[in-house]
Amino acid sequence: MSTPGARKGAGGLLRGALVITIIIAAAGAAVWAFVESREELALEAERERPIKTPIRVSLQNGAPTIRVDARTQERSGIAVTKLAAAPYTAQVRAYGMVLDLARLTDLANSYAGAEAQLNIARAKIAASKPAFERAQRLYEDQHSVSLQAMQSAEAAFRADEAQVAAAESQLRTIAATAYQEWGPVLGRSLVEKSSMVTRLIERRDFLLQVTLPPGLSFPEPPAVAAIERGRNFRAAITFVSPATRTDPRIQGVSFFYIVPAESGVLPGMNVLAFLPSGAAVEGVAVPAEALVWWQDRAWVYRRIDPELFMRMQIATDQPAAAGAYVVKDLPAGAEIVTSGAQLLLSEEFRAQIRVGEDVR
Repeated sequence: MSTPGARKGAGGLLRGALVITIIIAAAGAAVWAFVESREELALEAERERPIKTPIRVSLQNGAPTIRVDARTQERSGIAVTKLAAAPYTAQVRAYGMVLDLARLTDLANSYAGAEAQLNIARAKIAASKPAFERAQRLYEDQHSVSLQAMQSAEAAFRADEAQVAAAESQLRTIAATAYQEWGPVLGRSLVEKSSMVTRLIERRDFLLQVTLPPGLSFPEPPAVAAIERGRNFRAAITFVSPATRTDPRIQGVSFFYIVPAESGVLPGMNVLAFLPSGAAVEGVAVPAEALVWWQDRAWVYRRIDPELFMRMQIATDQPAAAGAYVVKDLPAGAEIVTSGAQLLLSEEFRAQIRVGEDVR
């Protein structure tokens, strides 16, 4: 039979054990929470730490190259195209200026006015001359008209005759001025009121003065050439005649060409002109989508091996259709990037920035 004291001692021990168990459990939970927290912080720090990719940019013989593995190429959409041979006619680069035709318009209006005055004078003399001849005949034969009447008829005829001569002289002067200022083709077109001058005055066409670099010339100027306004816009131009003056800034041989108003040019604009020189040149056509522009120059990425690309500058003096260029510095069959070239350029310069940060 247990005594009250014994029961009281047992209860105390039980309560002590329970407290110890609770303390141990709390300590374990705290340790677990601490460990979990440290692991979470470590993972978070790992996620937020900048990812340093391997530097894949280098120089080979002074040319920048970038190495991209096949998986990255596929994931980034990098695609290459083999260049096909594109024989073309060599072109001379010249300088074009769209002319203001206010003076030509004034001459056309003056010529039309002088022509109208001539027609009026001729109409007057067509009436005054027979009247004078009739009065003269009547006076000399029968004296049926007075001397004063005959003299008045003669004065009217002589005045109309002088007006005709003056109008003809004015017309010849304006025509000579047109020939002198604009050359025989445009001058004749003005005199004959042909469609060439009409379209120019109505601004359906514009007149372009094309000037060759000093020292260059053409035995026969090409009948058709092209101008470039911006990187991806070209328009055909048609030969008119040798120019009557040169561009004082360039001092080269000049020609007049006509360009349609649909080309978007306006008087006062300066454009580049490309005139076929007649010499056949072998080259390849580089499509517009392969080009990347940096420092106002055109570049392409050529694939050297399956994972190595080299950035190369190309000449842009031989433009082709749709913003492409024909170049001589790349062989037929060369592989260039036609999708993802801008991505490679960005990656190249990012890698250079990372190298600079690592050095510091």
